[in-house]
This record gives sequence, C-alpha cells and structure tokens, in this order.
Amino acid sequence: MPQITVDMHIQAPADRVWRTVVDIERYPESMSSVRWVRLLEPGEETRRSKWSITLKGSILEWEERETLDHERRVMSFQQLSGDMELFEGAWRVAEEPGGRTHVTLTIDFEIGIPLLAQMLNPVAQRSLKDNCTEMLEGIERDALAAR
Repeated sequence: MPQITVDMHIQAPADRVWRTVVDIERYPESMSSVRWVRLLEPGEETRRSKWSITLKGSILEWEERETLDHERRVMSFQQLSGDMELFEGAWRVAEEPGGRTHVTLTIDFEIGIPLLAQMLNPVAQRSLKDNCTEMLEGIERDALAAR
C-alpha cells in the first residue's frame, strides 16, 4: 500500500495551527486543489465529512470519518466511501521550541485496480504528494494570517 508523508515547520503557536488544521470547511479558501468540503455530521471528537478535490485534472470525491484528539493534536481520517479503494491517514501537530510548530500529514491509499496498480500507484503517489504539500502551505498561510 503506497504511503505519503509530508511535513512542515510553521512559525506559529501549535494551538493556532491545530485550529487551522481542524477547520476543514475553510480549506477551499486557501487550497486550490480542494473544490469543497462539507461537514455532514459535526462533532468535537468524531465527525463525518464529504470532500471534492482536483488531482491532476481529475475530480476525486469521498466521504470520511475523522477522529479528533485535541489533547495530542491528532486528526485521523478514514474513507467511508468514494473514488479510492482505501484512503486514510492523519494530521499531527506538534509544538516545538521557539513558538514553532511541526505539522505532518500522512496518507495511505489504494487505487483499487490491482492489474494497473504497479503503473498507477507511482503517478497517484506523486500527484497526492503535490496536493498534500499544497494543503500544508495553505495551513501555514492561514495559521500565520490568524495572528
């Protein structure tokens, strides 16, 4: 199963970065690859959302369950239905010295076409990594703007 991990150090307090990460409905405002996000079942510890993103000119949509651990600043997600066979991962926000924050986004995925997986997985992995990097840059912009 392919895995993507991207991370970034942001010069902003961890609590502010965490609030930015969990505010998924604002993602389309600062992330061009995110077409829309809707909270279907809001919640403090678990919630359900529906997503639509653009990935190299194609539209991917899915519904996911998110589990939020506010104390540890971890938001894990798991696809319930959608275009991928498997799509799950987690955001992790860690406080660092000097008012910096380390943010990590990890995604595990399966396209779901076994005969083409060897050819498609590397392409999807590169495209998803580019999207994840853009998402982290959007988190950074929003967290810095919230000062």
